[in-house]
Amino acid sequence: MARLLIIGGFLAAVFWVFSIVDCAVQPPTRHRGVRKAAWIAIVVLIPVIGGILWFAIGRRRANDQGVPRVIAPDDDPAFLRSISKAEQDARIRRLEEELARLDEETDEPPAADPRP
Repeated sequence: MARLLIIGGFLAAVFWVFSIVDCAVQPPTRHRGVRKAAWIAIVVLIPVIGGILWFAIGRRRANDQGVPRVIAPDDDPAFLRSISKAEQDARIRRLEEELARLDEETDEPPAADPRP
């Protein structure tokens, strides 16, 4: 039983130090709720529970709101507005011609089986 308590205490200390370091090295934009200094104080003063709170509530994930995400050009309204109507029509026309050509290639009947 004593061995289990020693191992558990060691793991709790490692988690506590890891939580402090992770909280300290994150940029202020990645903190939710309170300021960075407050999160560091919470993690330091409430060792294991503070670390759990930091990872569950305080740390902002990369895909959270507030972090700009990359938008593909065809989904970006500003990019679509920058393309002229003539360019859009020409692109649509080229795509329709390519689709028609591909349909013609696939509509041909299969070659007869040369086996007797």
